[in-house]
Amino acid sequence: MGIIKAENVTFEYIRRDEEGNVEGITTAVDKVSLDVGQGDFIAILGHNGSGKSTLAKHINAILNPTEGTVWVDGMDTLDESKVWNIRQTAGMVFQNPDNQIIGQVVEEDVGFGPENMGVPTKEIWERVEESLKAVGMYEYRRHSPNKLSGGQKQRVSIAGVLAMHPKCIVLDEPTAMLDPSGRREVIRAVRALNDVEGMTVILITHYMEEIIYADKAFVMDGGRIAMEGTPREIFSRVEKLKSLRLDVPQVTLLAYELQKRGVALPNGILTVQELADALEKLRIKS
Repeated sequence: MGIIKAENVTFEYIRRDEEGNVEGITTAVDKVSLDVGQGDFIAILGHNGSGKSTLAKHINAILNPTEGTVWVDGMDTLDESKVWNIRQTAGMVFQNPDNQIIGQVVEEDVGFGPENMGVPTKEIWERVEESLKAVGMYEYRRHSPNKLSGGQKQRVSIAGVLAMHPKCIVLDEPTAMLDPSGRREVIRAVRALNDVEGMTVILITHYMEEIIYADKAFVMDGGRIAMEGTPREIFSRVEKLKSLRLDVPQVTLLAYELQKRGVALPNGILTVQELADALEKLRIKS
């Protein structure tokens, strides 16, 4: 079993009107199964309302499935006696960093989680240092979080989760409230955690360009998994992605349009460099 395993997970909630009367039942997650191995970088994407964030909250036992099972490092999320361990194993980073930052100084905020866990003081400061270095924020350790940019705040949020030494980090649309430069900062930090630290990463996003470096991607629509595969496999199916109301990265779209006009390019081009290399090969051949 992988570090995260979901089997036929369904989550339903009751819709009520303003008076509290039952209007109906919505199935937000519908028979979803996935298996995430230790050290994997997994992306789960979909438009708003696709069920991706609801699924993410099951991994941290914030929500429990109506049907099916979620295991985190072999622990069933329905087992109430294991919830604390589950949340230590799968740390969660949310959309809005302001909701996660509580300290007046960056290093105090990052040390808050380990302190709550009863980690000895000397080790807390070691964890604070290593976590801030891992996300490139060590030089800001004595700053007030209020003075930081959105991207910097989100990296402090990630460091706060890292300091608790989780085996897996779940990021629920961590760049949704950031500008393009803040988004790049955060994704770079997340990639380093996976590449350098070997940490399991589950990234929930609707920005297609953020999934390029994932090992595997799951595309959700209507609570179900509509597509799964490597980013290259997913980006090879431009029409399918458009039908799911998802934007395709500009370079992938450009390559696709050139293909349609008879240019012999490979499927699923992901980066500007790949497109440039493919066009150069064609130029040399001709």
